[in-house]
Amino acid sequence: MSRYVLLFTFLFGITGNVLNIFVFSQRSFRSNPCAICFLYASVANLTAILSGVTSRMLNGWSVDLTNTNRFICKFRSYILNVARPIAFWLILLAIIDRWLVSSTNIRYRQISTMKNAVRSIIMVVIFAIILFSHIIYCYEPNMINTPLQCYGSTMACQLVSGILFTFVTIFIPVLLMLIFGLMTINNIRHVKGRIQHVDISIGETQGLSQTRQRHGLKKMDYRMFIMLFAQILLLFIFGLPLGIEKLYETITINRSKTKSQIAITNFVYNFVLLLNFLANGMPFYIYTLFGGTEFRKALFKIFSAVKHKIFNIGKIFH
Repeated sequence: MSRYVLLFTFLFGITGNVLNIFVFSQRSFRSNPCAICFLYASVANLTAILSGVTSRMLNGWSVDLTNTNRFICKFRSYILNVARPIAFWLILLAIIDRWLVSSTNIRYRQISTMKNAVRSIIMVVIFAIILFSHIIYCYEPNMINTPLQCYGSTMACQLVSGILFTFVTIFIPVLLMLIFGLMTINNIRHVKGRIQHVDISIGETQGLSQTRQRHGLKKMDYRMFIMLFAQILLLFIFGLPLGIEKLYETITINRSKTKSQIAITNFVYNFVLLLNFLANGMPFYIYTLFGGTEFRKALFKIFSAVKHKIFNIGKIFH
């Protein structure tokens, strides 16, 4: 798994997140708070893959320096443990923004602004940097009888790391995503009910456009929600197992285990860790499938620009 499956995860994850960054950096998405959350979540996912998957691949060939070098162990672990919660919490911010936009309360809709989105992103980044700063002190290389050789050096460190990762990185944001996702669906149902009411009163085409405009529900807003809902399901399927495993590991931290139990636990940890990295690498492919014409047009625009530059370079050399 470490040698070959992670190599595939690395390649499609890097490619997908880089393309996401280019797409959401385009002018058509810059004024959308949800798209800005997607942009910086892609940066966090890219950072998580570079710091996490690279190390795990090298470990498959027994050439991972994080297992033996103290500085690299601490630096890599800190970057990874900061990037992962940022990616999850930014997706949560995006679904909260969709909830605000779809609300029938104008005050809630007015909260959804670029200024508030940027402020929230900065707060999430600062929060993660501070909350996981213990990693710099706790993690040490050459550990024995732990899932990874670069791991928490004491029981207290492993307990704190396990609790923070389980709840702050996985359980709390995923739970809030589900709650706000259901609330957003409820808001959309209310809006559709109002649209149908207006359709009966003043005609279908005019009623639809007026009601959507009044409630801020543009075509891109609907597409963003569909993209988000698909990603929430993905994070639930691929992210939750790692949280459950870390919770089990934290609960049984003081329990003596046989060598076979340790081996099984380490295998399960590495397997669910792989699933978590898959979640970091798949958003682009979800956006391509569910993002509608807006996302695909922006993507084709990038491909066209790259093709044009390559053609011009070829003409120069010719």
